Amino acid sequence: MKHWIQAARLRTLPLSVSGIIVGSIYALAHPTDAILTPTDVFDWQIFGFAILTTLGLQILSNFANDYGDGIKGTDNADRVGPKRTIQSGVISAEAMKKAIISTASLTLISAISLIYVAFKATNFGYSLFYLILGVLAIASAIRYTVGNTAYGYRGYGDLFVFVFFGLVSTLGVNFLYSQQLNFDLFLPAIAIGLLSVGVLNLNNMRDEESDKKSNKNTIVVKIGGQKAKIYHYFLIVTAMILVIAFAIIDDFAFDQYLFLLAYFPLTKHLITVYKNKESKTLDPELKKLALSTFALAILLGLSMVSLIQDLLVNLFLGGR
Repeated sequence: MKHWIQAARLRTLPLSVSGIIVGSIYALAHPTDAILTPTDVFDWQIFGFAILTTLGLQILSNFANDYGDGIKGTDNADRVGPKRTIQSGVISAEAMKKAIISTASLTLISAISLIYVAFKATNFGYSLFYLILGVLAIASAIRYTVGNTAYGYRGYGDLFVFVFFGLVSTLGVNFLYSQQLNFDLFLPAIAIGLLSVGVLNLNNMRDEESDKKSNKNTIVVKIGGQKAKIYHYFLIVTAMILVIAFAIIDDFAFDQYLFLLAYFPLTKHLITVYKNKESKTLDPELKKLALSTFALAILLGLSMVSLIQDLLVNLFLGGR
């Protein structure tokens, strides 16, 4: 069991649900924007299935990454990060392949359940769109490193992470509640996407040399370590600016800037990356950036409802 937990890469899971948290609490904090009545905007079933589906996608992606890089020899002795399960031999390639199929199936079931809970028997067009989106997300999670045309080996991993764990996660779940596209929410959605890409970029900066030898042409391999640092600063700083812009546009009161507390670890992270000289020392920063993004999502959510008691009242007295 501990080897499967290792393969699931628990430190990546809080990051994956950050967009779900922001999109869900935005729906809760803006009931007048929804076509449903205010007490019907937030739905625990939608929230639960959205979390399960997103976690499923993240674990699926991690399993597929372990499998794809393992059988191709990308995970080898040159790799700086922690040993993967196939690389170390604690899980066989065949067992991981079965786990990928099982996880993909469970994730699809969760996605279908989410779609049904959100739209019931109405809005067939929306249901079909989300079903196609779910299938694409599952296929993309697998194809990141699996197969001869794996897009992670051609530098498109950043785009996948940005779209599915930023835009789709945040905007998509909010639409399930409100059935409206809230344009203000694009700013935090883009921010969550950029921070998620930042975690992947850190991973690729750490593995630059081994990826280069294995012909895994990530963006870091293409542009080089120094430019990858500049790219990293752009991702994190732009995300921080976008969240502040969202707060200004959404007319936050003074006590709603609670989310700024998350900027302290983010700033410290940027300083660490700036001073970094050896790629192997970047590994602890992956967990720090992932948890900082998760903390930002939680604090931004609390900021959107202004006071914690407002959140509790809406959830337990007003919600379903």
